[in-house]
Amino acid sequence: MLENTMEISLKVAIIGAGVSGLVAARELLREGHRVVVYEKSNQPGGTWIYDTRVESDPLGLDPKREIVHSSLYSSLRTNLPRHLMGFSDYPFTDRVYGDPRNFPGHEEVLKFLKDFAREFGLTELIRFETEVVRVERFDSGDDDYEWVVESRTSGASDEEEFQAVVVCTGHYAEPIVANLPGIEQWPGKQLHSHNYRVPDPFQNQVERETRAVHLENEISIFFVQQVGIIEALKLQSKWIARVLSGKAILPSEKEMLVDVEEHYRDMADRGVPKHHTHKVHPHEFEYLDMIADLAGIPPVAERIKEIQKRFLELVLSSGIDRKRYRDEWDPNDI
Repeated sequence: MLENTMEISLKVAIIGAGVSGLVAARELLREGHRVVVYEKSNQPGGTWIYDTRVESDPLGLDPKREIVHSSLYSSLRTNLPRHLMGFSDYPFTDRVYGDPRNFPGHEEVLKFLKDFAREFGLTELIRFETEVVRVERFDSGDDDYEWVVESRTSGASDEEEFQAVVVCTGHYAEPIVANLPGIEQWPGKQLHSHNYRVPDPFQNQVERETRAVHLENEISIFFVQQVGIIEALKLQSKWIARVLSGKAILPSEKEMLVDVEEHYRDMADRGVPKHHTHKVHPHEFEYLDMIADLAGIPPVAERIKEIQKRFLELVLSSGIDRKRYRDEWDPNDI
């Protein structure tokens, strides 16, 4: 729903300077908002910052352990082609920093994101090494409300008021450990993938054949949903920015609740469990078009959609060579 009104400029806090935080900051700036970005680490990049450190608890269960944000391992390459990891107005395909492969290593992605932040003047908006410890809404009068953000650095804490808060923290810093009966009795090594960095500690400890695989998910639904993640982040950020500036209007709270209830009824009728509430696949293209329509902006380019479609067909095909597809599949042939 769109409405032509006088432009509004708000003071907005963004929590996190990873991909989503950087994109949100750019779009909010473009709409004339005043932006502050809080980032716990000392650089932008979020999950793409590689850290050689691992946590003291290899499984990540000890609540008193020192948290290491990074979940990257040294040899990690992207599982999406660079054609799907850039932006229509700032493509990754046009920028090479030493790794020209279609599916580059993680260092290439981080350099791209840092260039993105510099190019659009985002770096100076980021308060590095600053952790947000509390966000609270308060009534500012006249049937309106604002937000107080409490943050902490190594030497002090601070509170600041904002008219809107955009949460751009990810889901890859906290290990999710499966509840396996008897796991505490297992005498061998136990390591969550969050704490895997290099293969050296496992040298000469790998069998030639696996006797049994108890949990296996080579091409997960979660991965499938990430195929259009960058375009989704961009469209969502544009939508948020335009809503806050008054160029796009959200439905009423009552209408949104009715829509949520209808969504849950539809899921129940189809036998879909509630923990799949945010599952987009196989409707990712309809979702992207819906966001663009709500924001009143052009949809995703057809070429990007075609690359997404072909890549989905590839990763979901039974004949895919999961070890070689990154080097054998070329999106430029589409």
